[in-house]
Amino acid sequence: MTGSATIAGVRIDARSFDEVVDEIVAHARAGGAPAYIVTPNTHHVTLLQSDAEFRRIYDEAFLVVPDGVPLLWAGKLLGEPLSGRVNGTDLFETLCAKAAQYDLRVFLLGGRAGAAEAARAVLEARNPGLNVCGTYCPPVGFETRPDECAGILTAINAVQPHLLFVGLGAPKQEKWMHDNRAQLNVPMSLGIGVSFEFVGGVVRRAPVWMRRSGLEWFYRLISEPKRMWKRYLVCNVVFCVLVARQFVSSAARR
Repeated sequence: MTGSATIAGVRIDARSFDEVVDEIVAHARAGGAPAYIVTPNTHHVTLLQSDAEFRRIYDEAFLVVPDGVPLLWAGKLLGEPLSGRVNGTDLFETLCAKAAQYDLRVFLLGGRAGAAEAARAVLEARNPGLNVCGTYCPPVGFETRPDECAGILTAINAVQPHLLFVGLGAPKQEKWMHDNRAQLNVPMSLGIGVSFEFVGGVVRRAPVWMRRSGLEWFYRLISEPKRMWKRYLVCNVVFCVLVARQFVSSAARR
């Protein structure tokens, strides 16, 4: 299935998980022009309502794929079904397995201190031959320091990765990928949030049954309530209101 859906004004590509993986791998293996992937959830959709820069970044993305299960529910309700969830952490793990298979170099940027290295150890043990050619955890506020920014670009370009995974949190990671893609000789960059922490065991991920039932957000909320309450409680309510308005408007036109 191809095509797209529009949810709360955000265009989302209707691709299956396997289709997304295949497109990314093909682009990376071909040494395609620098591009990036964004993985929207309810938090992203809420931010996109008022952040013009973030919306422009979405408009220029190689693919926009649904990370959050609520987007799948919304698409079905609105009569614009998507092809399934394309979770950032699952995508990260699967692409690293493909990278080992096709001899693609991988770079991990961001995460909490030690998280990228922990993820690297797990992934290299799981995927013999995987070439994680570099990791780097930039200091807080690095984006305001020209010397630090230049150093990151130099370090990445020196090892020429095919895949760059960026774990800086939204919308910082998306803005960083967009603003620096012209200076990066990297075919594909992906913003993956807290995935280094999940894979490396720094932060415990929700049980599989909660992921499949759309409750991963609730698990993260109860695990880190002080840090996550606004993102999940406020953003989820706003998202529901946005979808309800779209549903009513669509029904009125029919």
